[in-house]
Amino acid sequence: MDVLKLLEAASLLVPEEVATENDMTVNDVWEYLIRDEWEVALGLLEELGDVQTLRLGFWESLAAAAEQLQLEKSTAWCHWRCYEARNGVIRADLTLRPASEARRQTPFSGAGTLRPMWNIGNRTGTGEPVLNHARLWVEFTPFLEPGGRATVRLAPLVPAQWQHLQPGQTITMHEDPTVAGTAVVLEVQRPSSLSPLRAQLADPDPDPDHAKQGEHARDADAEELTEQR
Repeated sequence: MDVLKLLEAASLLVPEEVATENDMTVNDVWEYLIRDEWEVALGLLEELGDVQTLRLGFWESLAAAAEQLQLEKSTAWCHWRCYEARNGVIRADLTLRPASEARRQTPFSGAGTLRPMWNIGNRTGTGEPVLNHARLWVEFTPFLEPGGRATVRLAPLVPAQWQHLQPGQTITMHEDPTVAGTAVVLEVQRPSSLSPLRAQLADPDPDPDHAKQGEHARDADAEELTEQR
């Protein structure tokens, strides 16, 4: 399917009443498509997808269009949202330990390439803590440096291990046995949930730009996030 048809297919899945903070709607997308401004239309559709939860097919169409347009960041973001449409959304307020207190000495990319371990309260049969892997997308910033703070989205490698997570819960990030950062869960949205659970916590100051970011099948979804980069 060519780019225009993919963007048209995605546009048909956006309700007309959905609008961005600048009052842009899917009607504006159609205007851009008429003028063959495909990249602008794609960016606006991504924004509309952040306003209201849309079905998997919307993000699959955008991911395919972004790939054909060779837009690496948009492709990664749309594949990330495909994962979330299948497996749910987890957002958290993450604070990294400073370089003087942690192994990490350099910033890392916020575009979902890092897959640290997390202590989310799971334990072995003998009571020992179990660390679970999840990829990390940093909202509103391309890199996060030691000591930094940001809202992040998590994509668990095995989502079933994270089903007990609740807003307000504190979890820790690990790149080795030591703690690399501490996060407070802000939102947990199950795949079938219509109303996400949210913690009553203040997010870090946002940049106004868009946040660009069976178990075997779910594992494949998580691995796909890396393959698309």
